[in-house]
Order: sequence, then structure tokens, then C-alpha cells
Amino acid sequence: MAVLKTKIKEHRARLNMKQDELAELVGVRRETIIRLEKGQYNPSLKLAMDIAKVFGTTVEEMFEFL
Repeated sequence: MAVLKTKIKEHRARLNMKQDELAELVGVRRETIIRLEKGQYNPSLKLAMDIAKVFGTTVEEMFEFL
């Protein structure tokens, strides 16, 4: 089974952004961001696109299946 790897934490650190700040920007709960960063949750396409947009990058840059 493929495992989702994200670069959310790295991008948040670069902008000094907290999990709850990102969650508010994309309209989810902080727990969702935590689970995404741990690879425990696969985002919907809309959520993946919203997160990428916040960081000014692409979905492919933010998420990768290994």
C-alpha cells in the first residue's frame, strides 16, 4: 500500500506558521493538519489544492505517494 508523504511541516516552518493557522486558512480542524503531517490522512483534491495554494506551490510538490 502506498504511503502519503507531505511537505506541509517544512513549508509551515519556513513561514513560521502554526498548525492552527494553516487549518483556519484552508477550513479544516487542527487535528486534520496533524494527521496530514503524520501521513495518517489522505486529503481530498480540494484540500490538497488549498494547502498548496497557501504555500504558493503545486499539489505535486506538497504531496507524494511512496
